[in-house]
Amino acid sequence: MPQHAQITRVCRDCDGFATAAITTGTRHRDGTRATLRIVCPTCQGTGHTAPAALARTGR
Repeated sequence: MPQHAQITRVCRDCDGFATAAITTGTRHRDGTRATLRIVCPTCQGTGHTAPAALARTGR
């Protein structure tokens, strides 16, 4: 009998790519690039969103 996978809702704003590393163009003393880690403000970096019914009740 097939197993049913639990459906996780992907964030509409980031399409599941919740974190991005952006280079600033500068380098550290050891030669590595300075980067900023930016997270999606909607899903707070998880890539998933809660169903609307759960979000309204605060669960």
